[in-house]
Amino acid sequence: LRAGHAGSCSLEFDLATNLVGQPLVRQQVMKGVREFLENPNPVKPLVMSFHGSTGTGKTYVSSMIIRYLFQRGLQSPYVHHFSPIVHFPHAEQIDQYKESLKRWIQGNLTNCGRSAFLFDEMDKMHPGLIDVIIPFLGPSWVVYGTNYRKAIFIFISNAGGEQINNVTLALWRARKDREEISLQDLEPAISKAVFENPQSGFWKSGIINEHLIDFVVPFLPLKHYHVKQCIISELVQQGLEVRPGVVQEVADSIPYFPEEEKLFSSTGCKTVASRISFFF
Repeated sequence: LRAGHAGSCSLEFDLATNLVGQPLVRQQVMKGVREFLENPNPVKPLVMSFHGSTGTGKTYVSSMIIRYLFQRGLQSPYVHHFSPIVHFPHAEQIDQYKESLKRWIQGNLTNCGRSAFLFDEMDKMHPGLIDVIIPFLGPSWVVYGTNYRKAIFIFISNAGGEQINNVTLALWRARKDREEISLQDLEPAISKAVFENPQSGFWKSGIINEHLIDFVVPFLPLKHYHVKQCIISELVQQGLEVRPGVVQEVADSIPYFPEEEKLFSSTGCKTVASRISFFF
């Protein structure tokens, strides 16, 4: 594990320089990570839930956090990544999955209290499965003989993305600047879409009822100029020449919504890298 304070400082720099168009994410993530690292005796693990549509930076930000907390980043033996499609594909095996997920988390927290667990695509998780980890998320001293309060859990979900987009659009039409959008503007919409939705992995979950998520982090849809920023940084990363014409063409080749204003990218920055290859 890296030293906390140096890490949070460089995390702030990384978020400020590499994450486009997400002021609220920067603020929430820094608050969560900083408070958690500065507390030598947290009462519970840090639990964050990232929501937003495709390509808005959810996976990107979770990898930034992991990179700053663990020297080997996502390759660290203390970082565990779950995907419902890969790890829990069959609904009929849910009891087996529950047992193995509980054992896996328990075993890894016994090895290292400061472990991180990433749960991808929570919207595709079988309802009920995630509740087996409830005992690890709350403010209890010892669970199954394991002291686990320095762990970090990050849930990533596209659920709520559509609602976040609608609220952002409505606020834009009401002339409210992106920087002025607050968590209070978005929380009710996310709550309805994610926590009250029978298709969601959080459906009727004790994680919600017991208020175990410390930070709900909404990712806003990206505008045309944010996509251009992504294209420029991708070109730089690939060692390619940044030509304004190419940047414009790649940005224009991406679909935008709503139909009439064409304000926000339908795929965020997700397809930028593959689209650039057409021009080189």
